[in-house]
Amino acid sequence: MDRSKEFRAGRHVVFRLTAHLVFVPKYRKRVISERVFRVLSAAWEQVCIDFECKVEESGFESDHVHLLVSYPPKVSLSRLVNSLKGVSARRLRAAELPEVRQKLWGEHFWSPSYCAVSCGGAPLDVVKRYIEKQRGGASSPP
Repeated sequence: MDRSKEFRAGRHVVFRLTAHLVFVPKYRKRVISERVFRVLSAAWEQVCIDFECKVEESGFESDHVHLLVSYPPKVSLSRLVNSLKGVSARRLRAAELPEVRQKLWGEHFWSPSYCAVSCGGAPLDVVKRYIEKQRGGASSPP
């Protein structure tokens, strides 16, 4: 397997950072349809270009969306999330989709909360064992 495709490189860094993000609409309303998701996806792609990120995978149910995003270490995850949610909500409002307007009112589409889970690396117990081996197997620092 070519491991070079798993990692990205910057001027002074080699990295592989991936986050699983979950967003829900305000009041967990069931407003996400295929048509709504297409508008959201286009917005996310643009945000990711601006942040030098990549949407690796995305999916939806009527009351929430999932994004798997790879991002560089210079990007704050909270800033990325704010942009993903903000830009997509504005694009959705501009699209004037009646199915959304009927169920949601006001200026906000997304709930202010979100779920972010880091993923794509080795489990912590594997990393701990690796670090212990680097110390010669000792369980306490030298």
